[in-house]
Amino acid sequence: MSNTFVRILVSVIFIPLILAICILGKYFFLGFALVIGGFAFYEFITVAKNKEASGSHFIGLPAVLLVILNVYFNFLESSHLIFVIVFIALLYELFRDQKSAILNLGVTLLGIFYIGFFVSSLISVREYFLAYQQGGFVIISMLATIWICDSAAYFFGIAYGKHKLFPRVSPKKSWEGAIAGFIFSILTMLTAKLILVDFLSWQNVIVIGIILGTVGQVGDLIESLIKRDAGVKDSSNLIPGHGGVFDRFDSLIYSAPVVYLYIRYFILQ
Repeated sequence: MSNTFVRILVSVIFIPLILAICILGKYFFLGFALVIGGFAFYEFITVAKNKEASGSHFIGLPAVLLVILNVYFNFLESSHLIFVIVFIALLYELFRDQKSAILNLGVTLLGIFYIGFFVSSLISVREYFLAYQQGGFVIISMLATIWICDSAAYFFGIAYGKHKLFPRVSPKKSWEGAIAGFIFSILTMLTAKLILVDFLSWQNVIVIGIILGTVGQVGDLIESLIKRDAGVKDSSNLIPGHGGVFDRFDSLIYSAPVVYLYIRYFILQ
């Protein structure tokens, strides 16, 4: 069975499920965010072990889940939660005796804040700052935009790519592919305006398309930077034909908080 066939088969199975979860929202979408955050953090810590950094699953994984849950249930102020997480992580590392404490703490805390807080912003977009049904359509539009951006960048890069985008991090990516991904991101959001998110203005869908087409691709480069530094191709092999959860949702994780901030400060006035 070819890798391409496996990729397509997995996509056919999981994409409708993810879209249904986005529409259903509430605890279904909360569970989705927890799965992304939990597995992405686990993969991040595992990858970091290749650099002899022993991040803590024991502290970090519950912290990531707690950060995401806190956005949904709002049982602690964010500043208080950050204090608790850093306090416990420092105390735990004191008794671990696992090589470099600085590296260990750096990986653990970076994973918590990068993945935990960034993924939690999906909850903010979906459940808090837009009506429930509308929020689901925004998330679907974001996912579709990122998927189409990735595909356009890949295929246009293969066909026309001549100028390397960031060879130190990802030698195969080209400016031609990145520009194609950027253009298709805007076009996808404009199409979403006609089909799903007609409650957003044309200006807003264009801005969100720009965010996803730029910040999303930067998120992919950042994950490539981490993997290249660790000397691995994929964050894991959890998803057949697709690598790990961190691989599949890196662009969404990095761009979601920027979209949230735009919605929070420029749409919801």
